[in-house]
Amino acid sequence: MIDLKGKVVLVTGASRGIGATTARTLSQAGADVVLHYGSSRNEAEAVAEQIRPNRCQLVSADLSLPDAATELWQQAINWQGRVDVLVNNAAVMPSAAVEDEWEIWSGAWQTTLQVNLVSVANLCRAAIQHFRSQQGGIIINVASRAAFRGDGPEYMHYAASKGGVIALTRSIARGFAKDNILAFAIAPGFVHTERIEQVMQERGADYVTRDIPMGKPAPTQDVANVIAFLASGLAPHATGTTIDINGASYVR
Repeated sequence: MIDLKGKVVLVTGASRGIGATTARTLSQAGADVVLHYGSSRNEAEAVAEQIRPNRCQLVSADLSLPDAATELWQQAINWQGRVDVLVNNAAVMPSAAVEDEWEIWSGAWQTTLQVNLVSVANLCRAAIQHFRSQQGGIIINVASRAAFRGDGPEYMHYAASKGGVIALTRSIARGFAKDNILAFAIAPGFVHTERIEQVMQERGADYVTRDIPMGKPAPTQDVANVIAFLASGLAPHATGTTIDINGASYVR
C-alpha cells in the first residue's frame, strides 16, 4: 500500500472524473488533499464527504482567467502552510473545427491553451518556487495520448495544449532535479469518465473502444493508482517520464 501520510497534495479539477478518483485515492493512502473545482461546488462537496474528516480542503478557481492559478496556489498553501505534491489534472476540451466561425475557433484555442497549458505552467512555477524553499516536491501533470498521436480535426487545440504539457514537464524535470523537484506526466487515452460515458451513449460504445486492444476505456482508478505511486516519491530517477494509460491503443 502506498503511504502518503504527512503529504499535502493539491489536485486540480477534482470534482469529477480522474480528479475525483485521484483525490479519494490519495486520501485513502494517507495524504491531506486540497481539492480544486471550477464551478461544480456540489460535486466537489460530494467528493469531500468521501474523504477522511478534516483531511480535505475545498478551493475554487476559474483557471480560464489569467491570474487564477496564482490565487489558487496561495489558497492551497494557506490551508496547511505547505504543499508537497501538485497534480495538474484540470482541463477543457471544447470542439472547434476549421469550418467553424472565427469566434468559435479563436475562443476554443484561447480558452483551451489558458486552462490546459498556461494555468498548468503558472501552477508549476508557483510549485517550483515553493518546493525550493522546502527542499523538494513533486509535480504530476495529466497530459493525454493526443499529445503524441494527435486528435480529431475538431480537437487540434486540445492535442496542442497537451503536447505543450509534455514539453513543460520534461523541461521541469531536467531543469530542477538538482533542487530535488520531480516532474512526471500521465498520458491517458480514453478513460471511463462521465464525459466518455456520454460519448458512448451518443455515438455507440464502438466509437470509443474500436482502437483499444483491451476492449474498453481505462477506469479512472487506473490513472489514480499511477498518480498515487508517483506522489509517493518511490521512483525519483523516473523524473521526466511520461506514463501511458491507454489499453495499448497507442504504444510508443
